[in-house]
Amino acid sequence: MSQLKYSLPVSILKEGSCFIAYTPALDISTSSDTFEGAKERFGELVQIFFEELSEKGTTDKVLSELGWQKVERKWSPPVVVANSSQEFTIPAFA
Repeated sequence: MSQLKYSLPVSILKEGSCFIAYTPALDISTSSDTFEGAKERFGELVQIFFEELSEKGTTDKVLSELGWQKVERKWSPPVVVANSSQEFTIPAFA
């Protein structure tokens, strides 16, 4: 089986004592008690995600729905052009 290499944007968030790794390119996430663990588990998750797409024969459908573009039989993920924080004013919760 041939292999392709991709570079995906990954955000790692800390929620309490848990680290969450997330990519908008595949809309998937995983977690761990450590930063390194979240990175490792994320790599495993991406592998499983693509194996499942291949086994089910849904690669084209799913990647297209996620905004990937197919050019000359090769898929390209959407590109994150900015990642920032914005301030918002919201009603106070009781």
